[in-house]
Amino acid sequence: MSKITFIGAGSLVFTKNLVRDLLTFPAFEDCTITLMDVDEERLGYAKQAVENIIAAGSYPAKVEATMDRAQALTDANGVVCTILVADLPVWRTDMEIPKKYGVDINIGDTRGPAGIFRFLRTVPVMLDICRDIERYCPDAVFLNYSNPMAMLCRAMQGETKVNVTGLCHSVQGTAAMLAKWIGAPMGEITYKCAGINHQAFYLEYKWNGKDAIPLIREAISNKPEIYNEEQVRNEMFLHLDYYVTESSGHNSEYNAWFRKRPDLIEKYCTHGTGWNPGEHALPIKNVEKRRSDWKNRLIEWRDSPIDLSRGNEYASYIFNAVFGDGTLFQFNGNVRNVGLIDNVPSGACVEVPVLASRQGFSPIHIGPLPDQLALLVNISARCEELAVEGALTGDPRKIFHAICFDPLTSAVLSLAEIKSMVDEMFAVNRDWLPQFKHSS
Repeated sequence: MSKITFIGAGSLVFTKNLVRDLLTFPAFEDCTITLMDVDEERLGYAKQAVENIIAAGSYPAKVEATMDRAQALTDANGVVCTILVADLPVWRTDMEIPKKYGVDINIGDTRGPAGIFRFLRTVPVMLDICRDIERYCPDAVFLNYSNPMAMLCRAMQGETKVNVTGLCHSVQGTAAMLAKWIGAPMGEITYKCAGINHQAFYLEYKWNGKDAIPLIREAISNKPEIYNEEQVRNEMFLHLDYYVTESSGHNSEYNAWFRKRPDLIEKYCTHGTGWNPGEHALPIKNVEKRRSDWKNRLIEWRDSPIDLSRGNEYASYIFNAVFGDGTLFQFNGNVRNVGLIDNVPSGACVEVPVLASRQGFSPIHIGPLPDQLALLVNISARCEELAVEGALTGDPRKIFHAICFDPLTSAVLSLAEIKSMVDEMFAVNRDWLPQFKHSS
C-alpha cells in the first residue's frame, strides 16, 4: 500500500484533481493520501474534498491531514509540492517595484526580477523539504509544481540527493491547443519538445507521423481568430519557426520584443483572446478579486461535482510508472542538463522528454536546439544559473547581475536603474531572505 504526500495541500483545486487522477490507477486505490499545509483551515477543506472523492469512487484509500511535515513525509513513496512562500503584500511588490521603474510584468513567477525574488524567498523552504525527504523518505519520488520551476529544480537537484523533477502542464496543454487549431485528434499527435521551463519549443510536431508544422503556420497566418488567440506566441512562431509552450503573457515578459514600450504592450499584450494575453500584474488582480469571497470559493471547490475521470496532469502517471504497476510513461520534466541539450549550459535546468519507469527517471538526449532558439534560451538559462549561485552563496551582487541581463529588464533600464530597482526589492524582502542577512 503506497503513501503519497501533498505538501501545500491547501492548493485545493490542484489537490482535488491530482487525487482524483491517482485513485483511477488500480495500484493506488488503497493508498494513503497524506495532506500537509501550514494553513489549518485550508488543510481542513482539502481533507474534506479528498474524502468526497474517496466516497464517490468507493475507494479503499485513506486520507490523513497534518501540519507536521516530518509526520507527513515519513515513509512516503511519492511527494507532490505546490507551495507558495509569502502572501500577497510581499509578492505583489515583485511586480509593482519593477513597474515603477518601467519594467511591465505580466505574471512574474518564472524568471526576470519578479521570478528571481520569488525564487529567493522559496528556495530555503524547498531545500528544507528536500532535507526532510532525505531524512524521512529517502527513496521517494518528489514532483515539484511550485514556481519558479527551473531555478527551484536546479537548486534542489544540485544541492540534495532527492529524486526530484519539476512538472508543468504547458507542454501537453499547448500540444492540445495546436491540435485543435489544425483539426487533429490529440490521440493522433506526436511531438518532441525541449528547451527550458516555459521556454521550451516543439522541435517536431506530427499528425499521424507527418510534419504538421506547415498546417500550424497556415492556421495562424490565414485565420484571424487563431492568430488573435495567442498573439505573442504566434508572432514568435512566425518569426522563429518553432512554437513555444507557455502562454503569450508569460512569454512577453521573457524576451525583449513585446513589453519594452507602451505601444508594443497595447499591440501585442492587450487584445488577445487566450487565457493570458499579457495584462500587467494579472495574479495580483485575480487574488484581490478572490480575497473578498475566499471562504465561499473554498466551499464551492470542496463541494463541486466530482468527475472521477482521469485528467492530463503527469504526476499520477509518473507515480504509477515508478512505484505503481510499472507502466512506462514519457513526459517533459525539468532536469539538469547533463548531455541532454548540446548548446545550453551544462548543468542548467532544462525541460526535456523523460522516461519514467521502475528504474526512476531517464532523460532523453535532444542534441542542439536550432541556433535562434539556443540564443534566446541561453540568455534565460544563464541568468537562472547566476541567480541560483547567488541564492546558494548569499551573494546579492550575483542576483543584481542576473537581473542585469534579463532580456526585458535590460531592454528598458540602464545599469544604474537596475541597481536601484534591485536594491529596493531586496529592502522589501529583507525579512524573507535569511541567506542574505550577512550582506548589506
